[in-house]
Amino acid sequence: MPLRRIVDEQISIRMKKTLILGASTNPSRYSNKAANMLRKHGHDIVNIGLSGGEVAGAPIEKKGEVHSDIDTVTMYLGEQNQKEYYNYILATKPKRIIFNPGAENTELEQIAMENGIKTERACTLVLLSTGQF
Repeated sequence: MPLRRIVDEQISIRMKKTLILGASTNPSRYSNKAANMLRKHGHDIVNIGLSGGEVAGAPIEKKGEVHSDIDTVTMYLGEQNQKEYYNYILATKPKRIIFNPGAENTELEQIAMENGIKTERACTLVLLSTGQF
């Protein structure tokens, strides 16, 4: 097997397609910073939010199309705004959900764990910065 192919396969194994829930075009929002940092680290992203536009080269979509290849959902919505996304999140069958500061939700954590989805209370920006993503 050619070395280039081995390297490409190893890189693609490490990259985690990430759904950003609460994406925003506002550069001061942490979801925006996370989208840009995820891209900088080579991760594919799917932006889900209420407003249109684009962040880090990916359009902001409204909840609708279910993406079946999501590794991680990174949550930037407050608990009170998450309930309408429960079924959508479960339909994407992510491997994990990261609850960023301010987005913690015990109910959704329990539902996720019951469905075999790992949960983590952490900051996506910190995880990326420290190589723990």
